[in-house]
Amino acid sequence: MDENKVLTKTFFWMFLGLFITGIVAVFTYNSELYIKFISDNTFTILLIVEVVVVLLFSFLFKKLPPTAVAILYFVYAILNGVTLSTIFLVFDMSSIYLCFFISAIIFAAMALWGYKTNVNLSRFAPMMYGFLLASIFLGVINIFLQKSMLDTVLSWVVLAIFFGVTAYDIQKIKQLQYSDTIPENKLHIYGAMEIYLDFINIFLRVLSLFGKRKD
Repeated sequence: MDENKVLTKTFFWMFLGLFITGIVAVFTYNSELYIKFISDNTFTILLIVEVVVVLLFSFLFKKLPPTAVAILYFVYAILNGVTLSTIFLVFDMSSIYLCFFISAIIFAAMALWGYKTNVNLSRFAPMMYGFLLASIFLGVINIFLQKSMLDTVLSWVVLAIFFGVTAYDIQKIKQLQYSDTIPENKLHIYGAMEIYLDFINIFLRVLSLFGKRKD
């Protein structure tokens, strides 16, 4: 299997997903559809549907045909675009662009390191995901505590974790090419979903830490 070809297709699908998410987010904001979603409490439902789609993607990935897997990926990208439209309410547009650019640089650096390094990053995966779950749990608790300092600390921790997760996912995709775990015709879609989620999480944390909020 051509290693560069698979990774190229993986990144192409990731960028395609991000492009769709961005277009949907801008359209939802400019058309003011977000107002209807907020007034009807639809955003909570959309977030739940997003989680369901990711779970379906994860658990049924090997059983579903490539077309169905691709549909799930793009459905998630569209739903994520709708929910992310709310960032335009909170942050200045120039700040969003700047944070996106910073996130892209960080993501590219970690992806390159994950591709080049000879360190077996899989041995760190349980620790990274353990810290991530702990951070999510504390984040849920902080919804009720309303501690801004804790929120900032958690954002830094999650950002650091996704530095490592991005490198690990790239290395994992690179290694999966030489195993029979995932069919070749679906590997690039699986990889695209993994690194798409990595980039979105890096972007949201960078935005929450450095984004300029509207007055």
